[in-house]
Amino acid sequence: MALFLKQDFDSRSELQNKLAMELQEKAKLKAKTADLPDGVDDSKYIEGTKSTTSLAWAWILILFAAVGVAIWLIVK
Repeated sequence: MALFLKQDFDSRSELQNKLAMELQEKAKLKAKTADLPDGVDDSKYIEGTKSTTSLAWAWILILFAAVGVAIWLIVK
């Protein structure tokens, strides 16, 4: 559909122009009436959560150590 709308205006027939205008109007109307969440009113799911603490680096280090030990045990 995008290629159809992107064609040069001179190379389109009258019917193609009419269809392109209708499709553009339909897309504009759909964009206006779309009920898209804006991230403010529908943010109830985030209530009760907390941000990452300053000890996140320690958990990452523990994870890497565990993976390293597992690899060492498999290779040995």
